[in-house]
Amino acid sequence: MTNETQYALEETLNGGFPVHHAEMHSNDPPPVKVATLAQKKRLWWRNAIINALFIGSWFLFSTILSLYNKWMFSETYFAFPYPLFVTTMHFFVQFALAALLRAVWPDRFRPPHRPSKVDYGKKAVPTAVATSLDIGLSNLSLKTITLSFFTMIKSSSLIFVLLFAFLFRLERFSVRLIGVIFLIFSGVLLMVATEADFVLGGFLLVLSASALGGFRWALTQLLLKDKKMGMDNPAATIFWLAPAMGITLGTISFVLDDWSSLFTSHFFVGTMTVKTILSLTMPGIVAFCMVISEFSIIQRTGIVPMSIAGIAKEVTTISISAAIFGDNLTPLNIVGVAITVCGIALFTYHKYRKSLETTVTLDAHGNPISIEPETGSVDGHISSRVELDETARLTRGSDEFDVDDDETSAYHSDSRTLFSAEADDAEELRSIRSSKLRWSDGAQGERSPLTTPTARESMEIERAWRDG
Repeated sequence: MTNETQYALEETLNGGFPVHHAEMHSNDPPPVKVATLAQKKRLWWRNAIINALFIGSWFLFSTILSLYNKWMFSETYFAFPYPLFVTTMHFFVQFALAALLRAVWPDRFRPPHRPSKVDYGKKAVPTAVATSLDIGLSNLSLKTITLSFFTMIKSSSLIFVLLFAFLFRLERFSVRLIGVIFLIFSGVLLMVATEADFVLGGFLLVLSASALGGFRWALTQLLLKDKKMGMDNPAATIFWLAPAMGITLGTISFVLDDWSSLFTSHFFVGTMTVKTILSLTMPGIVAFCMVISEFSIIQRTGIVPMSIAGIAKEVTTISISAAIFGDNLTPLNIVGVAITVCGIALFTYHKYRKSLETTVTLDAHGNPISIEPETGSVDGHISSRVELDETARLTRGSDEFDVDDDETSAYHSDSRTLFSAEADDAEELRSIRSSKLRWSDGAQGERSPLTTPTARESMEIERAWRDG
């Protein structure tokens, strides 16, 4: 039993109030402290800056990759006719780079765990297949519909992301959050509402890709949170997912594209072969950096903020194109841009406000103790809601349930343990929590005796610690 767990249990048994220890051994860690409002604001801004750097790097690498795609597939330049094959090659380059990082810096990029065959088949493979299908269907749709119509329908991925975030309990249900998402979605529709030549086949392809996009981001976040799977850092996630993604997308490309014509074409004749191979593989490095940035954003903030960042990228691209290249924007487009920017600002404020309402525990050096980041928070590290906080509020019978009606039920159904790495301790905490819920207020406002075996055990644990 760790000292941290002892302190946490003592605080829980004390009704959620801190327990002050008169004596501490020299090797005992100091008890945790609850952050003040000023400290939470500083932590939020610090993490917001770090997240902004990751988002900026994602913007940069994504823009470079977009420029490369225009050069690679344009009839005016390289005119390579197989985008699915190119993306397949990028997946295998990403796998090679991830393997290199794990070999060179194993302490940083090789987690101690690795997925079992069953877990890999149940969790990693569906994520890889959904990712490949998202990319494949999106690319196929662009053959039949315009880019504006594609962007308009693809923006529905925001709704699917939010749906799967609620479904997998990655995000707490909030009416305000739903309102902000629909505000952004409506802004995007107006932003690209210049041409919308409806094509049923293309519409269904993009809509399917949007649904798969929300599904695969939710699965990716679950993988990044699962330490037992050994995918709790972006490089490890790429290492395990990239081969399955490459095989899946490669199979789609083999079925839809004519590989025999590709390898007998002028792209693989003489010195052109070297240029083709470099053109296929070198951008894979940029794609690797972009995906590392994506996964880092998801790990720190969650899939909903990641999707919002994608919309912000579209707004930035459209605005720059209009300012520098003179792209024509109608009044309706300008209104859409304005609504989208307002929606993004409201989303950021929503997350900022929720982070300030969250209980944050600090160590002796003032650093947040991150048990498990509450997904979707802007700061990522300071938004842990500890199960003990919930238990204390339940046992005190306080009126705090009414603080935020649209989020209460999801919040109280989301059970978390204090020290997830200590399985035995976490189990004891859950046992204590279960027993605490059986307390009832007596006639004099005091708690009634515990009669269940679990409750008696918790009393014995408490008494033994206090005697020791």
